[in-house]
Amino acid sequence: MKIQGIAVSLLVLILGRPSAVAAQTPAVAGDICPGELGAQVDAIANRPEFSRSRWGILIQPLSSTDTLYSRDATKYFIPASNAKLLTTAAALQKLGADFRIKTSVYSGENGSLYVAGRGDPSIAEAQLKSLAQQLKQRGITQANQLIGDDSYFQGSAVNPNWEWEDAQAGYGAPINSLIFNQNAIDLLLSPQAIGQPLKVTFAEPKLANQWQLQNNSVTVAQNESEFIEVGREFDRPIIRVSGQLKVGGEPESAYVAVVNPANNFLQYFQQALAAEGIPVKQALVASASRNLNQELATVESPPLAELVRETNRESNNLYAEVLLRLLGKVTDKMPQQQEDTGEMGLKELKTALTQLGVNPNSYILADGSGLSRHNLISPEALVQTLRFMANSPAASIYRQSLPIAGESGTLKNRFNNTPSRVNLQAKTGTMSGVSALSGYIEVPNYEPLVFSIIVNQSDLSTAKMRSATDEIVLLLNRLRRC
Repeated sequence: MKIQGIAVSLLVLILGRPSAVAAQTPAVAGDICPGELGAQVDAIANRPEFSRSRWGILIQPLSSTDTLYSRDATKYFIPASNAKLLTTAAALQKLGADFRIKTSVYSGENGSLYVAGRGDPSIAEAQLKSLAQQLKQRGITQANQLIGDDSYFQGSAVNPNWEWEDAQAGYGAPINSLIFNQNAIDLLLSPQAIGQPLKVTFAEPKLANQWQLQNNSVTVAQNESEFIEVGREFDRPIIRVSGQLKVGGEPESAYVAVVNPANNFLQYFQQALAAEGIPVKQALVASASRNLNQELATVESPPLAELVRETNRESNNLYAEVLLRLLGKVTDKMPQQQEDTGEMGLKELKTALTQLGVNPNSYILADGSGLSRHNLISPEALVQTLRFMANSPAASIYRQSLPIAGESGTLKNRFNNTPSRVNLQAKTGTMSGVSALSGYIEVPNYEPLVFSIIVNQSDLSTAKMRSATDEIVLLLNRLRRC
């Protein structure tokens, strides 16, 4: 995935951090009638600069299937992170808003401890500390072995359809059963004097001794553009940093994927145990699950409603992929030995959305996050999902999980400078050549609308694609009954 634009735009897909700079939406004024909408949307989509791009658009009232505007709405498009709308809808339907993910520590033979992960993406130092304190309270004073059971999710930790550079970045971190700090290494990139490389600081200082840096970045003058690219080698502990930031500017966060996530989890858990006076002689990862009965300690994730909000609002890829695999674990079908949990999740997702009412032939998914360019979704599928979820028991949870224009998540810095307030809740989607926006808009002088706008196969910058999309949304905000 080649992200264009400034550094912070790149980071939107890394761990869902919102962009600090967004394209300015043009000022428009005056109400328009529904009958005028088509010509005005066409005037934007048919501009010469989009002559080689594909638009997929569907705009309907939330209350009915009457169509206000349609453009290739039943055709397939690469959705980028709009795929998360389907993943989170299926998860809420199948798992329920109160579902939590449990991580447990069990007693084993010969003074060993087993930690069984089930894919909780929210585990950080606080959760490991809690597990260690619970073990201390149970009288555990040492462990001959700390064994990590990483077998709950089967299959590849990295989707084979993801692009090479995505799998290196923090936003493409591997998905496994024992996750710590979202399986990413946090870096802070700080500008120095003009011409000097950016200063690279590890959030975890100990990691500086474990990684070699190839720093090809530079500090530039105030009138120059900004961008950052961070990746790592797959076979060597090398992190590559390139790009540029303006002199005197604020530091920017960046993230790279860890290499061995289960080992990474055990390393930090071993440190947490040591801090509570529980030394561990040996730590290793188990390749298969065991029948463990005596649970000594446990932590639970936030409820699914909060996981869905993090997924959609911050466009968190790791959370989305975990939700997909959790769907694969609750299937009614008897899994074959070593069957890929992600593949099972895709089947269960389609079953859940079909039961919801979404046309099963209107989309094809290869992952849960939208990182894969093999994902194909029609605007019709997105609008159907949004409409049916608006009428489901989880309606408020689903809708509140979406970014709010000018206020939160990946829409925090869009629609800030508009003639009138835009009451919009929608999911963004961005990768090179792709820009998508699908969601709900409350129109002041009309009725609530549901829409999907996707640009594909474009050579334009992300800013230009977003700007045109935002113009269309502003047209919707001007609708009135006439």
